[in-house]
Amino acid sequence: MTLLWLVGLLLCICGLAYIRTSLLNATLGVAAYLAVMTLLGPVHWLIDLLLWALFLGIAIPLNLPEWRQRSISAPLLTWFRKVLPPLSDTEQQALDAGTVWWDGELFSGRPDWGKLHSFPAPHLSEEEQAFLDGPVEELCRMTNEWELTTHLQDLPPDVWQFIRDNGFFGLIIPKEFGGKGFSAYAHSQVAMKLASRSGDLGTTVMVPNSLGPAELLMHYGTDEQKQHYLPRLARGEDVPCFALTAPDAGSDAGAMPDKGIVCKGQFNGEEVLGLRVTWEKRYITLGPVATVLGLAFKAYDPDHLLGDEESLGITLALIPTDTEGVEIGRRHFPLNAAFMNGPNSGKDVFIPMSYLIGGQERIGQGWIMLMNCLSVGRSISLPAGSIGAAKMASMTTGAYARIREQFNLPIGEFEGIQEALARIGGNTYVMDAARTMTAGAVDLGEKPSVLSAVVKYHLTERMRQCVNDAMDVHGGKGICMGPSNYLGRAYQSVPISITVEGANILTRNMMIFGQGAIRCHPYVLREMQAAALDDENESLKQFDGLLFEHVGFSLSNAAGSLLLGLTGGRLANVPDYPQTRRYYQQLSRLAAAFATLTDCTMLMLGGELKRRERLSARLGDVMSNLYLASATLKHFDDQGRPEEDLPFVQWGLEDLLYRIENSLHEILLNFPNPSMGCLLRVAVFPLGRRLTPPSDELETEIARILMRPGAARDRLIAGCYQSDDPQDVTGLLNTTLEAVLQSAPIEARLQKALRSGELKPEGADPLAAAVESDLITAAEAEQVRNARQARSAVIKVDDFSKEEMTPAKPRRTKAKAKADDA
Repeated sequence: MTLLWLVGLLLCICGLAYIRTSLLNATLGVAAYLAVMTLLGPVHWLIDLLLWALFLGIAIPLNLPEWRQRSISAPLLTWFRKVLPPLSDTEQQALDAGTVWWDGELFSGRPDWGKLHSFPAPHLSEEEQAFLDGPVEELCRMTNEWELTTHLQDLPPDVWQFIRDNGFFGLIIPKEFGGKGFSAYAHSQVAMKLASRSGDLGTTVMVPNSLGPAELLMHYGTDEQKQHYLPRLARGEDVPCFALTAPDAGSDAGAMPDKGIVCKGQFNGEEVLGLRVTWEKRYITLGPVATVLGLAFKAYDPDHLLGDEESLGITLALIPTDTEGVEIGRRHFPLNAAFMNGPNSGKDVFIPMSYLIGGQERIGQGWIMLMNCLSVGRSISLPAGSIGAAKMASMTTGAYARIREQFNLPIGEFEGIQEALARIGGNTYVMDAARTMTAGAVDLGEKPSVLSAVVKYHLTERMRQCVNDAMDVHGGKGICMGPSNYLGRAYQSVPISITVEGANILTRNMMIFGQGAIRCHPYVLREMQAAALDDENESLKQFDGLLFEHVGFSLSNAAGSLLLGLTGGRLANVPDYPQTRRYYQQLSRLAAAFATLTDCTMLMLGGELKRRERLSARLGDVMSNLYLASATLKHFDDQGRPEEDLPFVQWGLEDLLYRIENSLHEILLNFPNPSMGCLLRVAVFPLGRRLTPPSDELETEIARILMRPGAARDRLIAGCYQSDDPQDVTGLLNTTLEAVLQSAPIEARLQKALRSGELKPEGADPLAAAVESDLITAAEAEQVRNARQARSAVIKVDDFSKEEMTPAKPRRTKAKAKADDA
């Protein structure tokens, strides 16, 4: 009985913490329980005395604000200032950029699912849908990937002209400047469809509409710059690029060596104030064909022409590429991709102050400008390109797995193939959900700096898995390059999306949790700001209030993790959707565990957390997968919770939940303080690890959905370019799938007759013999014959003559030409 009363006390404390009651109410609640236990319980008087002494020793000081500030908060403030991670200027500006959205709910440890479902589902306007059905569809039809990647190494001239004439470079530019003024969701839909046809085509259109001069001008440009450039960019008269990455400063933008010196110089025959800029950049998409160059560099004012400061910070300029001294035009060759990409440079190029984006008053504000725009562009471009490739893999691989036969069975009926197909279908559903939800956030006015890193990393990685699985299923069909290969170029290009806009290793290990823990946590950033105040009294007062709110928040999450762990999340307040209720409950449990581990890890490591990249990466994985799972649930709800889509939803959520639990396990295994790690394991896994990955039965169900047209498959690949032209590389696949499915019952009758001996062709054409025997009609025989011919055309791979495979005589490189001339 004594043990039961003590367990009751623990549950009382956990319950009060879980409901996040105030400090005073919690004190009264525990006091009331102790009083009842003292009066009515069989607990020994000595235990009662010890419990009351412990309670009063903690409760009284905590409820005396002045004593608490002086004796507890002041020493902790001194310690906190010592362990604060040092932040560079670029890191601080990255933290200041963007907005906190659903990521803040995840860090709270108690996501409000009602709030999630209150966000409106993004949709297309009539004009946007018409553009997708018209110009976008036509542009996809015009594009032949084999021709542009093998023979031209560029988009054909008619495709370039079509892009310009139809305003593809002005999707995000407001209508008042001649652009389309499309929503972020429409921009994403356009980019996705183009990428599903050709990665080079998608990239060419994506870049001017994401991180580039247009978006920077819209947010920060002067009226004069907007009036001059935006209409020209919208019409395609100017082709933009943006030069950020330097040979010695890729991920570390703060180490950028490119510089501009404030000085006076000649411009249009007059002496004006400007900068003399020297730079060397590389990996610049559209660089070789750009007419206007966006440039990032560090500005300096050694002669103090602008003021007392000498180092002014990262600055952005917009420079016509025909400006004297600009060197631009040569190309990189990224993994056989044909999109325009190359280096550029300049030495002592004079530019007037009017070339700075936003004018002279924006000098030194370049990094915050970039971070705000990058959070939007990175939320759209690479996620759209990734899901375009994933949808293409779902469409083609599902069809091929039904068309291709081995041992008289479609290869999609073999369990090894079904496992790969399930990953493709499940990953595609999760990716599309995350893409849609994030684009919707941008349309709501959010600038999701942390979530943009989440979708960039996880969608490109899941796309890599989809394309790898598609290649495995296609086998020899996938590895033989030629006009009939619709996968090879996508497979070659996968590392490009992994590398650009923040390399994935860096994004996972340093950015997602490294920024998210400070940016999205409800208290940490405010505590840092309070600690930095110059007024010591105000600093201590604010810090004290935040600190004890933070302590209560942490105890609440720890109690929530324990209680939800013991009940399987059943105490959580979740939507009452029978199909998905258990998933919401499990996510609520894991969100509380994540918040608990986040607080404990930051408390234990402080600034050292920046250097514990593996730990940071695993915490980032938990947060990221919580976001992907939230998006999956919302996507299912926004589409009306169709029963046919449940296999995709179940696979995605079970995969994500299993990954989250595994990441939490690895965090605890490698926790910096092993004793604390063991204690936390009790709160995180009070009943042990219980979650399992998707079942074999579920994977079989998904594989079969992908192998035949239907409502679930149609929704999964919606927005992917789908040709019905047998002369087209994927159109042949789609028309053959229809033919094979229609002829399947006839084929089954023929196979049954052959096995039973009812049909004995004896060297004759089996189909002719079947017609002769009245097993099938002549029309049915023709239907089977056409389906078999189409199947043969699909599984055929390209071959080339010796002359076609003979390499062209290599051209002289620039270095070789100089050597020969010398």
